[in-house]
Amino acid sequence: MADKEKQEKEKEEPKPKGPPKSAFREYFESFTVTLIMAIFGMTFIIQAVTVPTGSMQNTILIGDYLLVNKFIFNPAGHPLPFLPMREIQRGDIIVFKYPGNSVRPETDTSRGLVKYQLNYVKRVIGLPGETVEFRDNQVYINGELLPEHRLIGDTTKRDAALDVREFEPRAPEDKWDVYYNEDTMSAVQAGRKLPTRHLNFGVEGKPMKVPENMFFCMGDARDDSDDSRGWGFVPRELIIGRAMFVYWSCDRSASNGSMIGCLTNPRLDRIGKFVK
Repeated sequence: MADKEKQEKEKEEPKPKGPPKSAFREYFESFTVTLIMAIFGMTFIIQAVTVPTGSMQNTILIGDYLLVNKFIFNPAGHPLPFLPMREIQRGDIIVFKYPGNSVRPETDTSRGLVKYQLNYVKRVIGLPGETVEFRDNQVYINGELLPEHRLIGDTTKRDAALDVREFEPRAPEDKWDVYYNEDTMSAVQAGRKLPTRHLNFGVEGKPMKVPENMFFCMGDARDDSDDSRGWGFVPRELIIGRAMFVYWSCDRSASNGSMIGCLTNPRLDRIGKFVK
């Protein structure tokens, strides 16, 4: 009987609480959780990259800082059920590790490029199994013309937007803009053949079939783009993700390449711009 009364008394009496958390401990725990979530996000969900070249102007400018969606593409055909995923599609603007020039590796050495280290940003043009040919400033997929809205785009300032002029009206099927220099378009209109000695893949007279698990990618600034026409295909395993939007942009020439200069010379009209 005494034992029963003792048990009931223990139930009624509140158990002593531990010592209160110090402010340092609370801040430390909050910081730890935030850091873990940030590391998880940067590893599996998003990544920030900067654009060092003008191969995608005017779609993306030098000095644009992009957020990249890393989970949108199906990882080798094994989707995660809790994430919205799909296959890579034509027209996607992707970020990937530079695969290196498979035909002329000496050109990488002369330019100081190391494969698998530099992030490239390009548009997917050819999908696995398709035949790609670039001739007369137009792209052909399996022998059929790829609808693109061609514009004249020239610039004398390295990181400025191109000076764009209309070349042909936009057709309903044209989903994105591409930019050519005026002199190359004038040559095409005059019936002159453009030089292709510096190009190795999918150019006139050398149509190429895209291998399995690889992609043919090109920049939107077609006459100023180091892309699949020169160095080859992009393996699926080198693709980081899809470019989403510009979270910061600065005038590199005004900032003299410094981080402080980049913060004090923003291009406010670019911030928040979706990449498409």
